[in-house]
Amino acid sequence: MRRNNDSSPSTQFGIFSVGDVTTDPTTGRTPSEGERIKAMVAIARKAEEVGLDVFATGEHHNPPFVPSSPTTMLGYIAARTDKLILSTSTTLITTNDPVKIAEDYAMLQHLADGRVDLMMGRGNTGPVYPWFGQDIRDGIDLALENYALLRRLWREDVVDWEGKFRTALQGFTSTPRPLDGVAPFVWHGSIRSPEIAEQAAYYGDGFFHNNIFWPADHTRRMVELYRTRYAHYGHGTPEQAIVGLGGQVFMRKNSQDAVREFRPYFDNAPVYGHGPSLEDFTAQTPLTVGSPQQVIDKTLSFREYAGDYQRQLFLMDHAGLPLKTVLEQLDLLGEEVVPVLREEFAKGRPADVPDAPTHRSLTAAARKEATV
Repeated sequence: MRRNNDSSPSTQFGIFSVGDVTTDPTTGRTPSEGERIKAMVAIARKAEEVGLDVFATGEHHNPPFVPSSPTTMLGYIAARTDKLILSTSTTLITTNDPVKIAEDYAMLQHLADGRVDLMMGRGNTGPVYPWFGQDIRDGIDLALENYALLRRLWREDVVDWEGKFRTALQGFTSTPRPLDGVAPFVWHGSIRSPEIAEQAAYYGDGFFHNNIFWPADHTRRMVELYRTRYAHYGHGTPEQAIVGLGGQVFMRKNSQDAVREFRPYFDNAPVYGHGPSLEDFTAQTPLTVGSPQQVIDKTLSFREYAGDYQRQLFLMDHAGLPLKTVLEQLDLLGEEVVPVLREEFAKGRPADVPDAPTHRSLTAAARKEATV
């Protein structure tokens, strides 16, 4: 089932990938890096085919992960898709040069005709800091300073700048300039750092909580902090703040089949394997392993602690799951889950809650502001 998404949806639905290369515990086979990279491309194309809105890739610079160059991957996917929004599920604002981020993502924005946004984050791999000449103890300060510079590079044609963590700039212009003079929309992703929620609120950007490992009460506190501070800085009411959530699911038509099939992957996954049981994890976190209806019910419950929100991404290709299985999951997501979620999310949604941001909507808002 392919949805006509010419109009901007109030809530975007999609998938995000961490790009892990993991041995399939049921067969003992480990895909090559090349196979995993090509699988991510196939998954993105399938996401568009089944009517999803977004594909997002992580950024990692260490085994067992392969997506070290998100713009390369997303540029390749851009040439093979028509409507899919291409995003990152982490752009390392701490260890990437903001000048390079500004130019790389503006270039991608042009190539993809505006179908680009990105999520700033600090990542989850401590050693990445010295690999790129930084100190992990400066993580928060790097995130704040680098993003402040990035915003200026996208919004000012000529930048004079001096800071703590990189050489000064005099009369610098990043190229190409953002498409239509409008920078890509930015989400700030954080699981546990209130400073990042504060940063998102200060700029009026989006806040994304990956909503995978933590119980609902923790996610509620982070989202409420962001919404409160968004209003404090005068961007609108708390309900008008731009929120995104992650989640992870595994589905089969029959819930017992889903649990039986997914258990060995869960038990051996590098991230959460050998820890809590599958039953405990699904009870205490947003992980849903079961039927499409169970996924629908669990996802709809997210609004109880996050309010009406603009983006829902699912993690589906991890822990060694073979590509064939992931593509089957996407069929179920696109055909049986997302259409119901779209309908239910729209019910009772206040008129003043903004739709999910797109390049088209941001460009229209910028033009309207310019005429006032």
